[in-house]
Amino acid sequence: MAALRQHDVLTLQKRRWVRMVCVVALLLLQALQLVHVARATSSSWDEPHHLLDGYTIWKFDDYRLNPEVPPLIKLTAALPLLRMRLTVPPNLGREDPTEAFLDGKAFVFGNGGDRVLFPARMAAMSYALALGLLIYLFAEEMFGFVAGICALAMFVFDPNFLAHGAMVTTDVGAACCFLASVFSFYRYCQRRGLARLVVTGVALGLALSAKYTGIFLLPILALIVLLEAVLSAVRRPATLQKQGSEAAEKGRAAQGWDVLWRRSEALLAVGLIAWVVVWSFYGFRYRAAPAGKDLNPPLAEYLTQMRDKRDARMLGLLARYKVLPEGYLWGLENTQQIAYDDTSYFWGKVYPHGNWEYFPVALLIKSTLPFLMLLGLTPLAWRWGRRRILAAPAGAGGEAGAGSEVKFAAGDLIFLLSPIAVYLAISMSANMDIGIRHMLPVYAFLYVLVGGTAMLLLRWDLRWAWLLAALLVWQVVTSVQISPAYMAYGNRAWGGPDKVDRYLGDANTDWGQQLKAVKAYLDQRHITDCWFVYFPDGSIDPIDYGIPCRRLPTANLLWWLDLPVQMPPVISGTVLISASDLEGIEFGDGKLNPYGPFTKIKPVAVIQHGVYVYQGTFRMPLAAALAEAQEAEDLSDDGQSAAALAKAEDAERLAPDSGQVADTLGDVLAADGQKAAALAEYQRALQLRQSVRPDLQVEDIAQLKEKIAQLQGTAGALPARRR
Repeated sequence: MAALRQHDVLTLQKRRWVRMVCVVALLLLQALQLVHVARATSSSWDEPHHLLDGYTIWKFDDYRLNPEVPPLIKLTAALPLLRMRLTVPPNLGREDPTEAFLDGKAFVFGNGGDRVLFPARMAAMSYALALGLLIYLFAEEMFGFVAGICALAMFVFDPNFLAHGAMVTTDVGAACCFLASVFSFYRYCQRRGLARLVVTGVALGLALSAKYTGIFLLPILALIVLLEAVLSAVRRPATLQKQGSEAAEKGRAAQGWDVLWRRSEALLAVGLIAWVVVWSFYGFRYRAAPAGKDLNPPLAEYLTQMRDKRDARMLGLLARYKVLPEGYLWGLENTQQIAYDDTSYFWGKVYPHGNWEYFPVALLIKSTLPFLMLLGLTPLAWRWGRRRILAAPAGAGGEAGAGSEVKFAAGDLIFLLSPIAVYLAISMSANMDIGIRHMLPVYAFLYVLVGGTAMLLLRWDLRWAWLLAALLVWQVVTSVQISPAYMAYGNRAWGGPDKVDRYLGDANTDWGQQLKAVKAYLDQRHITDCWFVYFPDGSIDPIDYGIPCRRLPTANLLWWLDLPVQMPPVISGTVLISASDLEGIEFGDGKLNPYGPFTKIKPVAVIQHGVYVYQGTFRMPLAAALAEAQEAEDLSDDGQSAAALAKAEDAERLAPDSGQVADTLGDVLAADGQKAAALAEYQRALQLRQSVRPDLQVEDIAQLKEKIAQLQGTAGALPARRR
């Protein structure tokens, strides 16, 4: 009877209607969750400028606004907007990243906010659903129906994919195209054919057009080809089993070289098709802008700013011969620039660049415990479960044994483990540690793998079904408990969502998506007297969601967008602070962070694990000083030297130990012609900057040294102030 039940369970894959009902039901559950989170969360940092860029590409054939990511996902998200009557803000000629953020905000909220954002999110959601379907199909083709359905069921309730699956961002779409590329190449390797070759090329082209991490697929596919050739060379061909060892050795070597040659030819064809697909997304036009317009800054000028001169020369060569579209090359440079400029927050400390251990730790914290447990069973299942299955007589236990339809070939693991290993290795060596969202392609392959693990365990012994069912229920409960604040998810082994910000920051907890929840919190308590330190302030304005709070300074407001912030050194009432600003991601941690003292105060509430609420009277001299210092810079630029000097001196009285404030006072004095006083102030600023986290102020220190050298007569003109 047990064998019969096992046979009934494991042969469900033969019933097409069962497969269809199960898959559609699970994808419907995923869609319902994504619709909920799309309605419940406010716009994240990146969505408006992605959406505007997609719209302007469709409408005006203009790729300038947001070339920092390729067009595919943006074009998809903008599709529902094409039939709407929308107002597009004029391009004011600011640098393209700044223009994109400010115009994106004006575009989304000038056209009704959710009126344009929600349908765009629904279009972007299609990639999450497609990814779920691909995970099912990949696992089913490798391991059978039960593997596919287990993989899909776990994936559908993963908080990380639910956090990003309905956003107008590139991460889930990139993961979808990434998995599609490897899956289609796997199918081509199983049975060669022109149609499968073309599908692989198109999938690779889509991955390259979704996000620049698609470039990782080139070494991944090359490694798969190499490992397949090696595996073919060490296998003993069946036709040579009865021949001598010398003939067998020659046969194995010949088979390995044959696989390497044929797969390499296929890869060249796949690469050529993908290259054409990338060009198609830019309308087969090299220039990013229509005639008479240019990127700002232009590509040639932008390449001169690259830190890595070798990469700059390579991109310059590609531009010279127009190997790739101008916008694509500009975006590649921008990606490296951002990776260099962005700080990372890890284990309670801000770092100037990435840490190699960041992503492995993030995977352990941000993955659900049921998923990690199933992943932990994978070596056991493949080592012992597969051995027992293949050793069983054909037909024993239903489909187990050597005669079963699914062989659980070890060679298939090449197509799952190679992408995981290469992607993780490249990411660990990179400098951009801003969120688990960059690991979503790795998760996609891991879900296929754990689907195979589930199938192996069931074929080994059907009693494993009890554990698998318990893990699935646990996964569902995990998803329901955190909804809709999926962004801040962390498993209980690390303290749960409330403790994630002890270890990780940025898009692991806070991407600015909590404004609707903040509005509800304030309305329920009738709070109108409040102050708000909002991480994406300027690119998203809290007032657009009806939040009445006065803004407090952020680094982006002061030094990038240069938007006015006015505040006294002592404030009272309700103070809300985004987790990213509390952690010091923008200003730096410790004494550099004007909001650092709040970490020693217990908040009265935490909204969606990402916005901390405090009530009382608070002294904030550094925040007020930084706001006044920036105002002094603006007054100095306008030629109002007396007013600028008064503001800068007032800022220094508020924060006498701030290197940033002393630096600003030096700038104002130098602009007013008071060189001796400016030199003294610069020297004091240099000492202050070198005494507090100098690793976070490398460029500022270098600029200060240039200013000092110029005033001492050993250098040229004063360097431009860095915004």
